[in-house]
Amino acid sequence: MFNLDVDPDLPTPELHRQLLQACDAVTAGERDGVANMANVAALMAAFLPHLNWAGFYRMVDGELVLGPFAGRPACIRIPLGQGVCGAAAATGETQLVKDVHAFPGHIACDAASRSELVVPIMRKGQVIAVIDLDSPQLARFTAEDAAGIEALARFLADRI
Repeated sequence: MFNLDVDPDLPTPELHRQLLQACDAVTAGERDGVANMANVAALMAAFLPHLNWAGFYRMVDGELVLGPFAGRPACIRIPLGQGVCGAAAATGETQLVKDVHAFPGHIACDAASRSELVVPIMRKGQVIAVIDLDSPQLARFTAEDAAGIEALARFLADRI
């Protein structure tokens, strides 16, 4: 149904453009947010090289709760302000962390993770979820990756 033969050597902006295009294709017309998050998590894992976790945490009753993902089992609940995901949700700002072990209060769900990118998904000025990407490589994520995932977050705000 979908071609997932992605060239990991594409320039980062083009890789993110193709990821967004694929996410549009799999979520178009689908109203179920969990189903859309599940397909997008699978696409992020397929499109973005050097990840060991890609997925979502949803805002539920004032805390982050694990959503669909691709990777090893993860922490189920994260309080606002704790860890990289909690910081992104509390501030509404992207967190690009080159070395998670240097991040105060980092929550180690997978000991193999070395760097992390977390982008809040906002609707009507409120955080409704975060996109969380982890990598076993130090400094895996760049400002171009952050811009690409921020564009994805804006796109998904009305589809999850």
